[in-house]
Amino acid sequence: MTPINDHAAHTAGALGGVLADTFRLYMKVHGFHWNVSGPRFRVLHQMFEEQYNELWQALDQIAERIRVLGQTAPGSLATMAALGTLPETEGVPGARGMMQAALDGHLALAAGAKAALAVAERAADPATADLLTQRIASHEKTAWMLRAMLSEEAPAL
Repeated sequence: MTPINDHAAHTAGALGGVLADTFRLYMKVHGFHWNVSGPRFRVLHQMFEEQYNELWQALDQIAERIRVLGQTAPGSLATMAALGTLPETEGVPGARGMMQAALDGHLALAAGAKAALAVAERAADPATADLLTQRIASHEKTAWMLRAMLSEEAPAL
């Protein structure tokens, strides 16, 4: 498919990185959902399910935006691996380690989406900018919730 213009191709390239890392985080939290155990099993199992479902929906939105920009969306594991920067989580961490890895992933994705947002803004592409702004808000909210769960302090009354 021929790109709409060079700006669109550059923006689609930035979205490809966001797509790849979204897929990596999707796989990570889905694995955590499958493998979490311990006294907080139920709440963490449900939380990770909510996260991977939200990420799954985001994958489609990001890939479709790449298509709107006239590019082919990455669609293989090899391409996702090559484009992504989010590190793998080795083994099966404990519940706290899972939450920390998910937190780190959401923070990394928010930063990656902010970098892609700058590309979209330079390209005067408000639709892509809007999509990325929504992604940033989602990752930042999830990061806030994970930080709250990881907090050892009781809230002041």
